[in-house]
Amino acid sequence: MPPVTRWFVKSALACFIAALVAGVWQAVGGPLWLTPVYIHLLVVGWITGTIFGVAYWMFPRYSKEQPRGIDWLAVGSFVLLYVGLLLRLVAEPLVAVHPSSGASRLLVLSALSQWLAGMAFIVNTWPRVKER
Repeated sequence: MPPVTRWFVKSALACFIAALVAGVWQAVGGPLWLTPVYIHLLVVGWITGTIFGVAYWMFPRYSKEQPRGIDWLAVGSFVLLYVGLLLRLVAEPLVAVHPSSGASRLLVLSALSQWLAGMAFIVNTWPRVKER
């Protein structure tokens, strides 16, 4: 298993645990701002991270020289995805509690980081989707 895949899967598992904790906290009367945190941990952190990591590992080879495509794009998608998620986890509660704090800029930066992660993943994975 390539190192980037391990990074994705381990980070995804950590997000899954954090999402479960947030979900339980929310179920017992946690704050309202916890809802987007829970959803992003689950969907972006757990599901998307798992998909990116497993796809990087399991999709057909790109070439003999670069079996998994461009490695720095895979690392970039990992960094951008999880930096964007961390920014989101900080910004969502700030915007909910202090709407005028300027944290909305962090939300935009978070969304841009996650979008770039998705684009890096697509650029790296697209050529690996081919017929036999």
